[in-house]
Order: sequence, then structure tokens, then C-alpha cells
Amino acid sequence: MASFGRQYLVRLDHGSELACLTRGKKSEVACGDIVEILRTADASSGDGTGAQGVIERIAPRRSLLHRSDAFREKLIAANVTQIIVVVAAEPSFSDELLARCMVAAFDQKLDVLIVLNKCDLPEAAAAARKRLIPYSNIGYRMLELSAKQDVSALRPFLHGHTSVLVGQSGMGKSTLINALLPDAQAATREISSALDSGKHTTTHARLYRIDETSGLIDCPGVQAFGLHHLSFGGIEQGFVEFAQYLGKCRFRDCRHAHEPGCALHNAVAEGKIDARRLELFQQIAGK
Repeated sequence: MASFGRQYLVRLDHGSELACLTRGKKSEVACGDIVEILRTADASSGDGTGAQGVIERIAPRRSLLHRSDAFREKLIAANVTQIIVVVAAEPSFSDELLARCMVAAFDQKLDVLIVLNKCDLPEAAAAARKRLIPYSNIGYRMLELSAKQDVSALRPFLHGHTSVLVGQSGMGKSTLINALLPDAQAATREISSALDSGKHTTTHARLYRIDETSGLIDCPGVQAFGLHHLSFGGIEQGFVEFAQYLGKCRFRDCRHAHEPGCALHNAVAEGKIDARRLELFQQIAGK
């Protein structure tokens, strides 16, 4: 349900919650994981953490959203079915980060929803909306709202999903969470108390239950979303509008950079692929 460094809050089958640790220094546990735990004989772990259980095993995952660079990977959320990427009218959002999230979602077969927040700012919202046109044109679902005014339009998109909420700092994600889940701050305080987390400030993610069939995982604002774990072909496929052109370049090993006879460049020239999207692909595939 929540992770603070190497400490985790686990919800048991009957609904109660238990603070747990993992064995060893390296943890492979992600928020949303189904785990098997062993209760410790004593509520005190002996190291001052007050842990009451140990995570013994992680069940096979349906999905795992994570980011990586050349040196390490960061687990974001497990067993999610939908990624909701929050962008805002202001401050300006990174379209490269947005594109990276779309590629990661495709790799894990997740549904995608792009939420444009702060639409109570008409001029800024119009500019942001224009930047999102390439995404709506290729079929990504969009939702416009102002988290400070009304979030009811988002609720139907959450039903039946375990969603993960992703966005840069400043996009209004916390406002959105608090509007959707008025008890979220209280739940956060309870989690902090259960994990004795006053001294554990690195919060990875938190899972909130919306109803019996729906959950929402909130994670800290991200400024970068590395895809080092994906191959060139995996990134290619994550740009969904490229699909009909892949394999049609003059050269089989075309990198879609400056090679003659590149089907993607031809599609851009014909107005069938947005030029900025190809530019983003080149930035991302170059890692």
C-alpha cells in the first residue's frame, strides 16, 4: 500500500494493515505488489523501526511500471492497468516526458489517459491543448479539468482500474489526489505513523482504494523517465503511429535519423506523422 525506503505498509486479506521490511539490502518490492509475508514474533524488529512483518515472496506481476538509466532502475508501481499522466496549462510540461510515459505504458500494455489540469486558465490551457493535438490525433484519450474546481469528470475513468498517477512536480497532482480522496492526507499520516516514517522521507508510492474494484497509486513527481531497459525496437513500437511504417524503410537497420529512403521521414514529409513526434523518438531512442 505504501513504501518508505525499505519499509512497506501491507494490507492483509482481512483488511488490516501491517508494517513490513524486506530481507537483504536490495528490495524488489513495488507499490501494488501482491506479497507473502511472515509475521515476526515481536512487534519490534530490534533496530528501532517497529516492523511487524517480513516480505518473503512477491507474486508474479501482471504489469510493472519502472524507469531506468544506465546505472539503476526505479520501480514505480506493479499490477496497474492504467497510467494517468497529469500535465498542466502552467507551468509548461515536458512533451518528452509525456512521450516516454506513453512508450512505457505501451510496453506494459496499460491503458492511457492524459489529464490536462488547470484549465481554469484559458490562455495557458489553449496553448497546452495545442501541444497535445498530436496525441489526440493518434488516439490517446484526453480529459480537461481544473483540480481546484471539479474532478468529477475523472471518476468514471478510474472505475475498474488500478491506475497510477504520474506527472512532473507542479502539475497539480497532489491537488487532484486530495480532491478525489478527501481522506488522503489523513491516510498519509496514518501510514507515516504505522511505519514510524518521520525519519524516512523518501516516499516512493502510495495506493489508495477508491472502491472494491478500483485503486489509485500516487507517486512522487518525476522530472525524468528513463527507458534504458527498452530496446530500440521496443521504443519504436511505443510510438504507436509508427506501426504501419515499420519495416518499410530502404534499409533493414534504419535508425530513422538521416538514412535515405526512411519510411518515417517520408511520412513526416507527407504530413502523416507529426514532425515533433519523430524528433522525440530520435531523442528517446538515442538514450
